[in-house]
Amino acid sequence: MVTQSDKFRQDQQPAFVLHSYPFRETSLIVEAYSRDHGRVALVARGARRPKSSLRGVLLPFQPLLLSWTGRRELRTLTHAEWQGAYAPLKGRALICGFYLNELLLKLLPRDDPHERLFAIYQGTLAALGGGADQFALLRRFEIELLRELGYAVILDRDVERDEPVARERSYVYVIERGPVRGGDAPRNGVELSGQTLIDMQSGIFASAVTQQQSRALMRTLINHYLVDQVLHTRQLLRDLQDL
Repeated sequence: MVTQSDKFRQDQQPAFVLHSYPFRETSLIVEAYSRDHGRVALVARGARRPKSSLRGVLLPFQPLLLSWTGRRELRTLTHAEWQGAYAPLKGRALICGFYLNELLLKLLPRDDPHERLFAIYQGTLAALGGGADQFALLRRFEIELLRELGYAVILDRDVERDEPVARERSYVYVIERGPVRGGDAPRNGVELSGQTLIDMQSGIFASAVTQQQSRALMRTLINHYLVDQVLHTRQLLRDLQDL
């Protein structure tokens, strides 16, 4: 017999902690990203007590199995199980990890599952821990995140002429539309070369020009969809770049 409480119980959901903060005297609020339920807010009662089984488990960047109950916006965490370690993120890679988490917190609606995006997030964390190129990882994740959320990030076609992007031409990327050949475009877009668009579509960020232009484009697009929200980790990454 299925009880009323069983309907709102989720057991052993693959998940990651995006952020946590103290709640009352001994508890935590945990913002988690789960594979099957998307972003969920959980109260971990007593998690800050010295002998709590949750203490030391609810850490970011580590794969977990989480169980919870409830149907309201804030649910109750009932169990958390560690699922093996990823290589620890250090230095700039750690800030990159927090940047990914902040993007998910501010752009991903609650209870909106994206199984493919969850797998991309897993792979990106593992690659960051393995020392892969951070710039390329962040740009690829940003592109896939916006696409998964339903925002068309068109990189391979001139949307005005409906023809493939030519590597030798110059384009302007118009928000909510896509690339338009320079002479046909309004002035409020992001200027970039056809080669940059082709590189971005292929996930290749080796050239200095592609790096510069792709950073400008993705920053503009993400700012547009964030509306008035600020990404604090982006400023940290900028500060490191200036050192």
